[in-house]
Amino acid sequence: MSAAGAYGGLFLVSFLAATILPAQSEIGLAGLILTDDHDLWVLILVASLGNTLGAVVNWLLGRGVERFSDRKWFPVSPKQLDRATGWYHRYGRWSLLLSWAPFVGDPLTLAAGVLREPFWSFLILVAVAKTGRYLVVAALTLNWM
Repeated sequence: MSAAGAYGGLFLVSFLAATILPAQSEIGLAGLILTDDHDLWVLILVASLGNTLGAVVNWLLGRGVERFSDRKWFPVSPKQLDRATGWYHRYGRWSLLLSWAPFVGDPLTLAAGVLREPFWSFLILVAVAKTGRYLVVAALTLNWM
């Protein structure tokens, strides 16, 4: 696989993992790390960027949630959104540091849009959380931990 194909594929799966489709970006990152054909730090950067931009899509959907929440393709159920909104009200923007977590992360990013979290604070917190997850995945893959 070419470097462009590997990085592009990782970006895509990382982006999708944060949005509508259930995708396993951690498996993609770990697999590419294990091939030892690509720069580790570029892989982490690409995965982090893709996953963070996918979360931005959720934030944007949250800004207009009333128009889309009844659609089949909508990324979270009303129950998940209610739970995430509750967390968000309780812990505020700092709850976005859990945006990496399965099941709660995507609804949190959507809730941030619904509750009108300013874009730049959203982006910084989500980027830190997503990058942190990929650093841990890389460390586990390389047996550093």
